[in-house]
Amino acid sequence: MTFGFAPSSATSTSASSVSADSVNRLARMLEPAEWASAGIPLLRSPREVVSGLHSRHRPTPATAVVAVLDHEERLTASASFARRSTADADGWEFRNALLAQLRRVIPHDLRRRTPVRTAVLLYCRDGDERWTEEDGAWMWGLRDACTLHGLRCGAYITLTRGGWQVLGEGRGGRRPSSLSEPSLLADTVSAHDHRSAPTRSGGGAVEVLRRTAAR
Repeated sequence: MTFGFAPSSATSTSASSVSADSVNRLARMLEPAEWASAGIPLLRSPREVVSGLHSRHRPTPATAVVAVLDHEERLTASASFARRSTADADGWEFRNALLAQLRRVIPHDLRRRTPVRTAVLLYCRDGDERWTEEDGAWMWGLRDACTLHGLRCGAYITLTRGGWQVLGEGRGGRRPSSLSEPSLLADTVSAHDHRSAPTRSGGGAVEVLRRTAAR
């Protein structure tokens, strides 16, 4: 005689929920091809932008730096924060984190018919320059946060041990890297200087989570 047990409804429901969450999470990320075809504006001087943000925020692995540039690619505001340690990368969580930082440092542009300012994201992480699912989730989050804040979605840049890379464009360089010592630029430009004379490469710093640079 053989005895068997049918799975309980609670177990089935839990498994279905986990499966649905995985599907939704995967839907909230962008593949490199999708990103490349999305019409993301090219940075005229990516090295300047990367070097300036690195010198001011001094990111370490698992740190994101979101920056808002004007139409001349001068920095208007920027903020850095540490990624929360979660098991899976989720674009929805990244979107909310980016949106919260943008709201801290700059008013939205939702009343404009077309965006005049562009948000870019620099993410410092371990690994090499190749695209990961985590990158895809950050891309999705950046695009969605920009839409909700009335900004144009700009470049997504990774900073690793090997250097920096503008994903979807194939442009990059060896310095700065996640191992580089920051330049002295951040120590010589004050927040007041940043408000009165915007630059192409940085802003003043205040503490929000890790470090935040506001207008």
